Amino acid sequence: LTESLRHTSQHINPDRHAAGTFVKALEFKHRLRVCNAYPGTQAIDIYKGKGDRLNGDAPMPYKSCKDFVTPLKSGDKLEFKIGDANAGTFSISDLPNNDAVLFLVIHRHDTLSTAVAFESHVFANLLNAQVAIIDTYKGAAKSEPRIMDAPKDGKASRSEELRFESVVAVNPGVYDVALVGLDGKTKAKNSLVARNRESFIILRTGVEAKMGPSYPQELVVYPKLDPSALHSSAAPRVMMLSVLAILGCAVWV
Repeated sequence: LTESLRHTSQHINPDRHAAGTFVKALEFKHRLRVCNAYPGTQAIDIYKGKGDRLNGDAPMPYKSCKDFVTPLKSGDKLEFKIGDANAGTFSISDLPNNDAVLFLVIHRHDTLSTAVAFESHVFANLLNAQVAIIDTYKGAAKSEPRIMDAPKDGKASRSEELRFESVVAVNPGVYDVALVGLDGKTKAKNSLVARNRESFIILRTGVEAKMGPSYPQELVVYPKLDPSALHSSAAPRVMMLSVLAILGCAVWV
């Protein structure tokens, strides 16, 4: 089985143009963002095709994310390997006709097997910072993600519930994000520095494995920015933007 990045816009046929013409095919910049949410002690390598290892000599450990600027086209295959073993393959069948961040996460499919699953999303081009909240945790534990103003000068911070499998737009600012259990206690916490025109990922990771080691639920935020990069002191506001389009989800053994 393979997975696809899909988009609803029309294709532009890249016909060859005659020498000397001022008309040429549009070229779009596609930034590939990959997160490893597959619990384990071994890191993964990502190959485009058979021999192009995107991550170079630095395998991606569990809970890590990385951006890759690499030419992509329909039909390209991304192979995920642990050592010499093939963990799964993601096939690109379509690409958006605009500059975009293409997000892909590999994670555990269930608590019983070692099978993997993929989820993908194409971020739209928006002025606001976008945050995709995705739940890759496998287990019985229940918790909800929340976002709140980072504490400042002793002022009470606002707090809003987020939804897994959704995208929100936030104003620039410094936030805390947390996983809150049914008992009201914080199970995991991280920080988010939001900046306009940037796309962010919040992942709930972990597994209650029936066989092998278990990993607690944690929050991964990517990318991590320096608060000094912000130049506005405007009060942040959380706004629901749209439901996250899960464009690919399948299982490989």
